[in-house]
Amino acid sequence: MTSTEALTEMYRRMLRIRMFEESVQQMAARGELPGSIHLSIGQEAQIVGSCMALQDSDYITGNHRSHGHPIGKNASLRGLMAEILGRATGVCRGKGGSMHLADFSVGSLGESAIIAGGVPVATGAALSSKIKQNGRVALTFFGDGGANQGVLYESMNMAATWDLPMIFLCENNQYASLTPMAEVTKHTRIADRATGFGLPGIRVDDGQDVEAVHDVVSAAVTRARSGDGPSLIEVLTYRYRDHSEGLRFRDAYAGAARKAEEIAAWRDRDPIAIAAQRLRARGCSDNDIAAVEAGVHNDIDDCLQFAHESPMPDASAAFDDVYTDRKVGVTR
Repeated sequence: MTSTEALTEMYRRMLRIRMFEESVQQMAARGELPGSIHLSIGQEAQIVGSCMALQDSDYITGNHRSHGHPIGKNASLRGLMAEILGRATGVCRGKGGSMHLADFSVGSLGESAIIAGGVPVATGAALSSKIKQNGRVALTFFGDGGANQGVLYESMNMAATWDLPMIFLCENNQYASLTPMAEVTKHTRIADRATGFGLPGIRVDDGQDVEAVHDVVSAAVTRARSGDGPSLIEVLTYRYRDHSEGLRFRDAYAGAARKAEEIAAWRDRDPIAIAAQRLRARGCSDNDIAAVEAGVHNDIDDCLQFAHESPMPDASAAFDDVYTDRKVGVTR
């Protein structure tokens, strides 16, 4: 069991993710954001429990559903919101957007729309940590859809063979886009796949319990940092919203809706409500909890104002941070 102070911080970070993403969802519904967004509302405990098991200098990589991961690492909301709005003050100078957030200041090496695309990046970071002996651990997040990608197993084999300081964490929200996991995977317990690589494989059956996730990931981080190699962790969780949202996707999922009873059952296990109830059981008053909520509301208002008041990138910035110099004129 974590301390009341730590649980309060977990509650704060989960609220930051929830309110941040609700704001993003509302902007997308109004047509203020280009493209699509992928929300992790409902999965906050799995994100925060994992990220708070790490040190500030440790590495993480995300996936297409990763607004929450840098927030779980306590990143500033200003740069993240500005990035989603495509502003020059964003963490990627407005070039990355919703699915490509990166904030090196908190060890977030980036996110990718490529399924399991962050896994080899984290593996490389773990290899660099071992070579440099800097004591850092790398944790890569991937979904149950990513669990069937070949690059995951190439990376697990490499990490296992070289005892890299790494955690492979499967966010099993039980749907790959619209596809239930059982329709495309015979053996649905992802944690069992660790056996083939000689790794410990642990499954957290209640991924809505932030402390349960934190305890398991903390043990894996200790193992990795002590030189005993990587672990595979599977966390059962659930996303409350559709796979993707935005104006183009408003009616995309009408014929593939999940059962209302299923969604309701998972909403009854809302990770933020569970954490608040646990805080009250430990003596925190409603005023204490309200103060945390008020602080997060202020943070959201601040990051929205900052993002909306930030400038769009200058057209000349399109040539910055690329692998070739800008060439002006036409060569004949």
